[in-house]
Amino acid sequence: MADVLRRAESFPTFTETPEEVAFELRAHEGALWTGGRLLVGIWSFAFAALAFAYFYLRSANNGDLWRPASVTAPTATGAAIMALSLGSVFLVWLGFRRFRRGMVIDWEVAGWIAVLGGLCVVGLQIWELTQLPFFPGSSGYASCFIAWAGTNIAFVLAALYWLETSLAREVRLRRAAAEDGGTSASQLPNARMLRMSVDACTTFWVFLAIVEFFFWILFYVL
Repeated sequence: MADVLRRAESFPTFTETPEEVAFELRAHEGALWTGGRLLVGIWSFAFAALAFAYFYLRSANNGDLWRPASVTAPTATGAAIMALSLGSVFLVWLGFRRFRRGMVIDWEVAGWIAVLGGLCVVGLQIWELTQLPFFPGSSGYASCFIAWAGTNIAFVLAALYWLETSLAREVRLRRAAAEDGGTSASQLPNARMLRMSVDACTTFWVFLAIVEFFFWILFYVL
């Protein structure tokens, strides 16, 4: 046993230089930036597939079964879902601008209101599925709408989870970062990672607004 300890003590001790630590932090920030944009790309493929199915079935209209009797999902509920979604996204975007200027409390307030708005969106989307004037699979429009509704619920929940965890992380970091300029300016590794995560999260929410508006036009206006 003593021989093993002597051998262990003879091994050199490896320590990271400040340059290596700084490089690792920049690499981590770059990974978060890239990962956030890749996540947008992944969801884009899912919605692109849904849009393709919508336009293909609409143009084919086999047996006039694309949209019999021009049925549509409840337009009032759809408008409320879109309005709440766009309002929540606007709050996230506005809060992020405040966050970058050092007004972290404004970002927190806007973020928690956006979380509440997103939960309302999910609730309305689920309730709407119980009020549809058609059955799933009764037409091409019905099939596409059901697929959209399910995907939209998962999409909004993913955005809510990301935003809520970012807000919770800021609360935990607030005291540690207070002596270093606050969360929006601190050079602590955790604060830097949080800022990059919030940036990517905001981009994801802006993408959500684009998707919501596009499919609202498809299913409720056209």
